[in-house]
Amino acid sequence: MTNKVLFLPGDGIGPDIIAQTERVLRRADESFSLGLEFDEAKVGGAAIDATGVPLPDDTMAKAREADGILLGAVGGPKWDALDMAVRPEKGLLGLRSGLGLFGNLRPAFLYPQLAEASSLKPEVVSGLDILIVRELTGGIYFGEPRGIQTREDGEREGFNTYRYSESEIRRIGRVAFESARQRNKKVCSIDKANVLEVTVLWREVMEELAKDYPDVELSHMYVDNAAMQLVRAPKQFDVIVTGNMFGDILSDEAAMLTGSIGMLPSAALNESKQGMYEPCHGSAPDIAGQDLANPLATILSGAMMLRYSLGYEQAADAIEKAVSDVLDQGLRTPDIHFEGTRKVGTNEMGEAVLAALDKRL
Repeated sequence: MTNKVLFLPGDGIGPDIIAQTERVLRRADESFSLGLEFDEAKVGGAAIDATGVPLPDDTMAKAREADGILLGAVGGPKWDALDMAVRPEKGLLGLRSGLGLFGNLRPAFLYPQLAEASSLKPEVVSGLDILIVRELTGGIYFGEPRGIQTREDGEREGFNTYRYSESEIRRIGRVAFESARQRNKKVCSIDKANVLEVTVLWREVMEELAKDYPDVELSHMYVDNAAMQLVRAPKQFDVIVTGNMFGDILSDEAAMLTGSIGMLPSAALNESKQGMYEPCHGSAPDIAGQDLANPLATILSGAMMLRYSLGYEQAADAIEKAVSDVLDQGLRTPDIHFEGTRKVGTNEMGEAVLAALDKRL
């Protein structure tokens, strides 16, 4: 059986980190006889430069055929002056909506070796293991109408629409509850139900859904309090479920608890388990091509792809353990480097993961 894997390097450091991840996946493919078939396409700014649009038809066609997609990053100052409709980020949003990738899994796991790299005290974050389940294809990022218009009095105003249906809420809620059953059986739903009617409905649907999961504890928290609690006492959380915008913000905040956003993978899944996998960090164009980027989040995203979309648990586990082995060796890219560890570049970190993987085979 052949599984099609599509690489979308994108912009900034995307090509740097995808290159290292491809090496690791090819080694895993050879060692575990996975039958992976690799392809590559353009998206984001790279696609704009080549074709004039952020999501070419050819890229979308390849994405529909792929069993798993690995994305580097999109965007950068080079394209900031473009109209919103053709910015690089539209390529990413187009992939999410076009493939129905509604369920975003963003783990925030602190490797013990990186406790000192966290911005919080080790005793606050040691043992941290949170899963943020973010709804990805609805909410204010996709709601219509939207735009900027000039009113009759001549003043301009911008407007967006925040909208969720019961079925969208229930669908992402099930992902959260099912995930919690495999963890510590706790779900915290994040909303702003004291102000926003959309999240009043969100809370009502979550309460209804909880009746189907009597073994899972459901709690609710306003988003402003959740932002505070993540830095005050983050280990109180197991699974967090929330909408698109709140999840976007909170998952980046949670990422910094782990020492570096460069360590965190993510998955975006549709109902058939086809998925797009990417690191939680951005394109970091200021360090692109300089052998400075941390490839570990992307490598771990590749492991998530093997597990969630392709069903290769053993290979995924081997890659994750290889990453931990490299951290045990004291190797660190600049973003997670601290005194007593050895600073390495993107390529050397990739080589180290390959060597550690070989030792585990």
